[in-house]
Amino acid sequence: MTAKVLLYGATGYAGKLIAETAKIHGVELILAGRNQGALVSVSEKLNFDFRVFSLDDAQAIAQSLQDVTVVLNCAGPFAKTAKSLVDVCLQTHTHYLDIAGEVPEFQALAARNDEAKNAGIMLLPGVGFGVVPTDCLAVYLKSQLPTANSLTLIYETEGGVSQGTANTVLPSLHEMGVVRKAGKLISSRPAEQKLQVDFGAGLVTAVTNPWRADLVTAFHSTNIPNIETYTVFPNPVSFLMESSQYLGWLFNSSLFQSALANLIKQLPQGPSAAERAQGKVGVVGIAKDESGRQVTAKLIGPEAYDFTALAAVVVIKHIIQGEVTPGFQTPANVYGADLVLEIPGVKRWSD
Repeated sequence: MTAKVLLYGATGYAGKLIAETAKIHGVELILAGRNQGALVSVSEKLNFDFRVFSLDDAQAIAQSLQDVTVVLNCAGPFAKTAKSLVDVCLQTHTHYLDIAGEVPEFQALAARNDEAKNAGIMLLPGVGFGVVPTDCLAVYLKSQLPTANSLTLIYETEGGVSQGTANTVLPSLHEMGVVRKAGKLISSRPAEQKLQVDFGAGLVTAVTNPWRADLVTAFHSTNIPNIETYTVFPNPVSFLMESSQYLGWLFNSSLFQSALANLIKQLPQGPSAAERAQGKVGVVGIAKDESGRQVTAKLIGPEAYDFTALAAVVVIKHIIQGEVTPGFQTPANVYGADLVLEIPGVKRWSD
């Protein structure tokens, strides 16, 4: 039987981009979502079938997934959408993917590892820029320094931002996150630490990003017990993160959150094709061991949204070919450190 792939959230910015990329690369999808009119428009453009259902209706989800090999969830926020789909995937024996990129969503799926193994399905969140490049770099560094006991991952993106990303990041800049020490996740403030990093065009300042899903995935993939994640944010965002310990009252006010929501609505749905073509991403990883040995690796690739679309399609191709490992997984744990090199435009090197 031919594997069927269903993309839920196909009318959102990332969903449409992934669908378009899949079409270019010869991967057939079934598009899905709640809005029939919007789905008709996308499906007619790409000549893909579509299915309409809400994540509030478990029976409708089950009917839509019963003949599906793998579902890719592109409907954020994933903290609100993943559970409904995974609950049904366990019943229909459908593999689950998404493009999440923050700690709580990954913890929630990791907690369902045994359920997934018993059902014979794979739970693989973060198949986009969310963790594919950083997870692959973490596993690569571990292979270069098997004795590593600390890992630092830093990334920078150049390009625009979608409304979905803005809605995920901006309202919660004041919220506490985590860092991994001695194998455990402990509380950490946003932008608690800074470091200078060179992605190839001179030094820039990165700040700790305590929400980044690598704090779950890199540990799962490498067993390195001490992990920190940093991001190069625009200066105003870094300032708000640093000030959040004093401005929590402001972020928590309904007036501020309402004003922020209205501001986000004024943003374009996402960067244009021309803007994406001008963008790029960079990742730096540093692994150290107790003796003081250190290895550094760097990676560059296409703009983040293009990266997500290309990475998701690469992973889908592996699954169509039957390459799956039941249970909660990470991209590099299943497909290896070189998975990222299958993405057009990605280059990796060691210093």
